Formats: sequence, structure tokens, C-alpha cells
Amino acid sequence: MNLIRSALDLDSRVHIMGVLNVTPDSFSDGGQFADVERAVERAFEIEAEGADILDLGGESTRPGSVAISVEEEARRVWPVLERLRGKLRIPISIDTTKPEVARGAIELGAEIINDVSGLRFDPELAVVAATSGAGLILMHSRGTPETMQQLPPVDEIFEEVRRGLRRALDTAKHYGVGHDKIILDPGIGFGKTAQQNLQLINGLDRLVLEFGLPFLLGPSRKSFIKRTLDQHIGASQRDEERERTAGTATSVTIGVLRGARIVRVHDVLEMVAVVRMTEKIQQE
Repeated sequence: MNLIRSALDLDSRVHIMGVLNVTPDSFSDGGQFADVERAVERAFEIEAEGADILDLGGESTRPGSVAISVEEEARRVWPVLERLRGKLRIPISIDTTKPEVARGAIELGAEIINDVSGLRFDPELAVVAATSGAGLILMHSRGTPETMQQLPPVDEIFEEVRRGLRRALDTAKHYGVGHDKIILDPGIGFGKTAQQNLQLINGLDRLVLEFGLPFLLGPSRKSFIKRTLDQHIGASQRDEERERTAGTATSVTIGVLRGARIVRVHDVLEMVAVVRMTEKIQQE
């Protein structure tokens, strides 16, 4: 996949996308990297740990989070991008649903737009991608981050995800985004039950086969891991931090086996090892 200045060879190996949230309230690392200096330092750590892509986000999408203004989101991410411009060797993805933020981020060096709304919130993002040559990640989600966990679950999660991704794909192409610039994401979390998240990970190959596009999988540290393990591990044995890392590793492994070409993770060093081992075993 050719981007603005670089390329992703998604056919040769699975790529690791390292998460950098410069927010005060993200579910896993909120507040850790809100300072520009610390965020820049973490970006270089993510690169050194073996990530292929840096995913930079300035607005939390955790369940219950409320949308922030364009100005506030830009204030969080643009200074980090300014500091990284021309220095980070791996491509940068901007995790945003706002065209204004995406446009400014691309001017500052970002090469991918990661839209958790799948163009539902603002299809103008597709125009930004089409005119700039940026890659575009289209994720399936239900409702908004503020409402998604309050929605009643759908009966057929695969049909729901298929329908949502098809609509997002059609919208992107309508606004001129090339087929070869698009990556799809089933949206682990984001309005699904714990069981449905497990089903989507294990059945990812069905979506890969149907759409014929590279898929990203983002299970990292998400609450479905805790909710699943709550049913199987006694309270006296619990270490939730380690459980979430182990649950992420398992989800990443199954995702790779089912065809994911990018995995979006917080624990880059550990998940690089998980992915490379999984690939090596597959090859033998």
C-alpha cells in the first residue's frame, strides 16, 4: 500500500501499529502521554520496540467519553506531530473523526487517517484522504463512544459489521478514495458484547474473504478480555493488568491466524514477539 511518502508491504508480513494517546481520559493510558515531551519520547520508544506504524490520537473513544472540539483535539496532536516531523522513520496514522484535524495532521507528516466512525460522523474525511493520498482505515462502530455501550446488542453481529463496512467502503469510493488505499477494521468493542467480540476475532477470516481488503484488528487491553476472564478465574487469582496483556496476546494470535494484516496494540514490544512467533509457526 503506497502512502504519501512511504509504503506498507502488508502482503509480506503482519504490521504492528503502536498506540499513542495524547489524552487525559483514554481507557488504558489516559494521561500518561498528555505532555508533549513525554508523548514524543513514547513515539520514539514505540518505533524502537518494533512498531511499523504509530497511531496518534487526541480524543478518547472509551465507552462513555464525550466528544471534544476540533480546537482541543488539534491542540493535543499537532504539537506532537510538529516535533516528530522528519524524525520518525515509521509512518504516522492520525486517529480522528474530524476532517480539520486530519487535514492539519497530514500537513504535519501523518500518512494514514484512522476513522473509528467509518465515515458516519463526517464523510469529508474521505475527501481529505482522496486529495492527499493518505491511507484510510474504516472501522465499524455503533452509536457514539458516549452511547455505544448503552445500545441493545444486535442479533447478528457479522451481518451488522458487513453492512456497516460496506456502507463505509461505498462512501469512501464515492468521494474518490482508491481501493488500494483502504484498510478495514471490524471494531472490537464499540457497541459489541464480549461474546460478539470473541466471535469477530475468531471469524475474521470470513470478513477478509468477503471484502478482499487488508484488515486491522484492535483488541488491545479492551474490556471484553476482563469480562471473559471474570467467568473463568477466581477473584483471589486475579492480576488484571497481566490478564489484559495475556488476553491481548491471545486475541492478536488468533487474529493473525484468521488473516489480520495489522494489529493495533499498546504493548508494542510484547506484541511484536507474539506476531513474529505466530507467523513463524504458520510458515513451518
